[in-house]
Amino acid sequence: MVMARKKEMGKIKSALEIALERTESVKSDKESIGQFEAKQRGKKLANNFLEGTVKALEEEIKKIPKTEQTSFKQGIFDVLISQVTLPGAKEDLKRIEAAGQGLFAVIGVKRFGEMVKQLIQILSQFLEEARQYEEAIKRQYAPKLRQKEEELSRRMGRQIKLDPFQDPEFAAFFNQNMNTLKENYIAAVDQIKEEAIRLFADNTR
Repeated sequence: MVMARKKEMGKIKSALEIALERTESVKSDKESIGQFEAKQRGKKLANNFLEGTVKALEEEIKKIPKTEQTSFKQGIFDVLISQVTLPGAKEDLKRIEAAGQGLFAVIGVKRFGEMVKQLIQILSQFLEEARQYEEAIKRQYAPKLRQKEEELSRRMGRQIKLDPFQDPEFAAFFNQNMNTLKENYIAAVDQIKEEAIRLFADNTR
């Protein structure tokens, strides 16, 4: 009789443990879903910020429950850090500067704010140097391009003007020189991105 009761108690305990495990599992799943959704909301906010429809990230972050803020900030950070790249044109600087300011708001370290200013100066310098490089490369290649134009004009029986970028030889020559320039600036951009990642990790633990 006692043995039977012990067996019954064992069964009850096992059933209770299983129920508790299930409850913990459901709770864990809900928390995971909540964190995922917070991260997605952070990404959406970051994109709106870059588009200019959201002005103050700090105010939006304060509205989020403390338990979800880390995931929310991670979503913002992931979008903004991906925008920190070499600009292709002057218009890109505004987007990169906005991303830098957004990162500063999420990281919250004064020193990073100074780094953002330095980054914009570096990227402005890159664009100016790239413009000068392009002009210099075109000048250097001009005699060969004219020679090709004259040869084509003779063959076609009419005046031919070539766009240098449609000439594979020029394009290869141009890319080779521009890639050398880019390498120097990519190193500076990567350094700032690495520092942003480190500071973000330190301030969201």
